[in-house]
Amino acid sequence: MEYEKHFFRRSSLLVIFYLCCMIFFVCILYDAQIVHGADYLSESTTQVTTTQAVKTFRGPITDRNGKVLVSNRQIYTVTFDPELVEDDPSITPGEGNTVHSESVAQAMLRLLRLLQEQGIAWEDGLPVSQNMPWSYTIQDVTGTQRVRFQNFLRDRDWSPTEITADTKMPLMSGTLVREFALSASSALSADQLMELLRKDFGIPQSFTPQEARLVLGVLYELRLRTLEHNAATVPYFLAEDVSVELISLLNDGGFSGAVVDSKAVRQYHTDYAAHILGRIGAIPDRETLDALNEPYNTAKEAGEEDLSAYHHYQLNEQVGRDGAELAFESWLRGREGTRAITTDQNGKITSELYTIDPQPGGTVALTIDIDFQAKVEAALASGVETAKAGARNDEERERMKTIGGAAAVVSVKDSEILALATYPTYSQRTYQEDLETLSQDPAAPYTNRAVNGAYTPGSTFKPMTAVAALESGVIDTKTKINATGHWTYPGDPNSYANCWLYNSSRGRHGRINVSEAITVSCNFFFAEMGYQLGLDRLNEYAAAFGLGEHTGIEISERVGSRHENAPGEDQSPWAGFGQAQQLYTPLQLANYIAVLLRGGQRVDAHLLRDVTSYDGSSVLYTHQPEVLSEISISEETLAAVKKGMGDLVTKGSLAGEFKDCIVTAGAKTGSAQVGDVVANGVFVCFAPFEEPEIAVAVVIEQGRSGAALASTAVQILNDYFSPDDIGYAVVPEGELLP
Repeated sequence: MEYEKHFFRRSSLLVIFYLCCMIFFVCILYDAQIVHGADYLSESTTQVTTTQAVKTFRGPITDRNGKVLVSNRQIYTVTFDPELVEDDPSITPGEGNTVHSESVAQAMLRLLRLLQEQGIAWEDGLPVSQNMPWSYTIQDVTGTQRVRFQNFLRDRDWSPTEITADTKMPLMSGTLVREFALSASSALSADQLMELLRKDFGIPQSFTPQEARLVLGVLYELRLRTLEHNAATVPYFLAEDVSVELISLLNDGGFSGAVVDSKAVRQYHTDYAAHILGRIGAIPDRETLDALNEPYNTAKEAGEEDLSAYHHYQLNEQVGRDGAELAFESWLRGREGTRAITTDQNGKITSELYTIDPQPGGTVALTIDIDFQAKVEAALASGVETAKAGARNDEERERMKTIGGAAAVVSVKDSEILALATYPTYSQRTYQEDLETLSQDPAAPYTNRAVNGAYTPGSTFKPMTAVAALESGVIDTKTKINATGHWTYPGDPNSYANCWLYNSSRGRHGRINVSEAITVSCNFFFAEMGYQLGLDRLNEYAAAFGLGEHTGIEISERVGSRHENAPGEDQSPWAGFGQAQQLYTPLQLANYIAVLLRGGQRVDAHLLRDVTSYDGSSVLYTHQPEVLSEISISEETLAAVKKGMGDLVTKGSLAGEFKDCIVTAGAKTGSAQVGDVVANGVFVCFAPFEEPEIAVAVVIEQGRSGAALASTAVQILNDYFSPDDIGYAVVPEGELLP
């Protein structure tokens, strides 16, 4: 009985204990889910909403045969982040300084000493001399660095002066006048600026003037990147493309504030086609930024919910600045990804999830053949140097140091650009190293003469005038005109045009038809054609051939200009043989010949062949020729014009130069006087004669005459065509075919 009482008591205690545990557990659940449920849910949600942009790779650029011209290379960079510097407890800050500012200066100095030991230089745009006595070096820095300095002074309220290359010293602001207890405004000396900078950045008093200057140059560059209205938007790298050995020294030495990272840079695999390939760089200004972001902003304003297909550019991004890099930016840049980061309460990453996968840029295939491009550049360089060697006196030799030239080769079939050469030129591989020297070269090697150099066409314009005269019914292919050598404007004997033969020997070409006039390049004949056609009709045909019009090329080009009569004048006779005030680019001249040979259909000259995905698995874009204009050219007209150009190289004045050409061809020379200097040489040709494949234009500044360019053109034709091109090879009589 007693046992039963004890058992009942123990059982009751166990039940009570169990009930207490259940009540306690329920209370915990109530507190977690009801009382603090919303807080815990919010905390959980916050943990998974942190997102991070994932960089992608820029697409490569290849030639038409798949040879890689531009790709990417990963390099290591070193930057400095003052926020990562740990305060040194042993530092006792000086007047106006803090422990952190002095710790930053000490860490910076230690890092810079290491870089100096390794022979690594860094950007320092502070326009103050490196050693005492301090002096401004405003005239020695770039225009961008002057703008940055101006913005820095205004941000600190130290000077309102607009900084230019002529600025000796900026004027003090009213704030500084009061701070220095001056009675009137005065110039801000370099000594005063250094004093202000030391105080502003908290440089320790123990630093020597040289040590302070060393550190201030970098801290100044870092501060520039924080200014809201400033041109200094490019990330500041202390060192780029550093060695693994330096990285080891940084890691092992505990360099506080130093950050080692990696980035992709463009790697160039050729020294040729520099003007075509272009380069990348930081977005230079807000106008460019707005233009790049126009598709994104338009889609956003239209209310599109998914904007992932559009890239939103930031000022510090690297983009194409010119050439193909700029023209095909949308294909090359790819699409950045987005990664969701989940962290715990201590900031530890617990999971990563790609919400948008990064998509590398596409592979852009150009229409050029890089091997042929290299040969065209070599032929052009040889032609220009030959022209220079022909200088007849010291004055001419000195003047011809600034000359250059250009060549353009396009496909007759669809105006694909097969080569586009400029001389002098440069290499994208050594662009940065050569920049200072070449930017001061009076021959302007950075100018793309093939698309931005505009030249009077001279007699290369005559085939176009011939087409206009024939198709307009002014003459037919059998019409003969008595070319006496001295053409006078009807009713005005004081207005005249002489043929080259008349000027040289008072000779005359006599009765000739249009084909013969092209072969002998008779100014009399084409002055008469220009007069009868009138300038409006001449310009109408010129525009239809693309002269003075955009060619369609994707990179920046100069449009050129057709002649426009001033009130009371008529320059149509002179325009008819390629003079007057008309300027066209070498690419326009080559494409005009291609239009002629196609029978009058003008399509866009283009550099983009196709775009494929980064891994080559799919074709994203293939260029389809766009018809820009059409003009009727009968077969009879085309045959007559071709005959004139063909006879020039077989039995005309260029027969000697073309005897070594391995294909049949047609050509037209031109020369254009520019003031009192030696005439520019202009040359156009095509080959093979019967079934033309390519059209070529060559211009050599002060090349004297188009005939002097024939050897350059022949070299280009021989480089393009192989002797094995059956039916095209020109074999001397009595010899066997190879």
